[in-house]
Amino acid sequence: DEIKLHIKNGAQGADVAIVEVGGTVGDIESLPFLEAIRQMGIEEGRQNTCFIHLTLLPWIPTAGELKTKPTQHSVKELREIGIQPDVLLCRADRPVPDDERRKIALFTNVAPEAVISVMDADSIYKIPAMLHDQMLDEIVCHKLNILARAADLSVWNKLIDALEHPECSVNIAFVGKYVDLTESYKSLSEALIHAGIHTRSKIAIHYLDSEAIESDGTAALAGMDAILVPGGFGKRGVEGKIAAIRYARENKVPYLGICLGMQLAVIEFARHVAGMDGAHSTEFDPDTPHPVIALITEWLDREGQVEKREAGADLGGTMRLGGQSCALAADSLARKAYGADTIVERHRHRYEVNNVYLNRLQQAGLKVSGKSEDGRLCEMVEIPDHPWFIGCQFHPEFKSTPRAGHPLFIAFVRAALAHQESGK
Repeated sequence: DEIKLHIKNGAQGADVAIVEVGGTVGDIESLPFLEAIRQMGIEEGRQNTCFIHLTLLPWIPTAGELKTKPTQHSVKELREIGIQPDVLLCRADRPVPDDERRKIALFTNVAPEAVISVMDADSIYKIPAMLHDQMLDEIVCHKLNILARAADLSVWNKLIDALEHPECSVNIAFVGKYVDLTESYKSLSEALIHAGIHTRSKIAIHYLDSEAIESDGTAALAGMDAILVPGGFGKRGVEGKIAAIRYARENKVPYLGICLGMQLAVIEFARHVAGMDGAHSTEFDPDTPHPVIALITEWLDREGQVEKREAGADLGGTMRLGGQSCALAADSLARKAYGADTIVERHRHRYEVNNVYLNRLQQAGLKVSGKSEDGRLCEMVEIPDHPWFIGCQFHPEFKSTPRAGHPLFIAFVRAALAHQESGK
């Protein structure tokens, strides 16, 4: 009942709720969830529920054919639980032949037109048109007794056209520390692709290991049109990221620092511009002489004295999470990028820019272009004498969509294009 209640609460105010039950049919972990949706299928009524089952049709090279048996057995398991799928989405690396679709329909008790071929695509954004061409949207609307106007995929078609026919290309250095950089930072890479769509640009992302920069230097950054340093936790690779940030600042290469990327930009500026030797974050060096990044609990107490805390104390209670308001300075790059004076972005971090050092950093030339709504916390920083250098404490990639993009990433890509056209 709790599972059903959560689904109903999540659907409040919506005409249609799409609920994904992950896992594999038959696994013990998913059984309570499958039982919950089985019960809802009865309670809500057959015309108010539509069960769509995603299956795999593997291609067996030695046999030269797609095998339907896994799909048949998966549906058999689902029906034994008490759920009869209305639609089958059949994943395959090639089109599913009509005779195979008819065979699947016959042995799974699903209408032939509701056996949908979902072929691998080079872009996820091509999937809506693929499903529309096989009338999945009409099948679902008919099952739910919804009278809807014809689908208009013109926005998606324009999106795909921009994706496949870019007018230019930009090289962006992505300096991270995880081995599988592509998947570890998927939201960020997608946000950059979205920005490329809206600037008619092909985004060539060069994933660079920050530990390699630590050992080999910044030569890999030469020729890049822009540099991005993402968020993350842990000390490994931090000095390589700081070296990349220094390269971006000194060589006037457009820079975007996200979460930790902003904090490290503040550390780099403190060390090499503001003259604070040994400046660091207490996350990485609890004994740093200049804790320009620290937990709020490590800042000055009411009497103006540094409060000594055991390294790592209060980690569990200081995480800033979720959407929070940020006020942007009127004459800032951030304000120009967003076109708004107040924004709401999602956070996920513990450490903050230490207010104790803000005046000193600002006097050295760092600009605080965004603050929390109450004015207490630093949310965005810039370097005014740099063509485009922005750090943000939040994660803008979480609000990027292919249809709208995100203003900060779009501005970043445009800055990269301008840097490229200027001849560097």
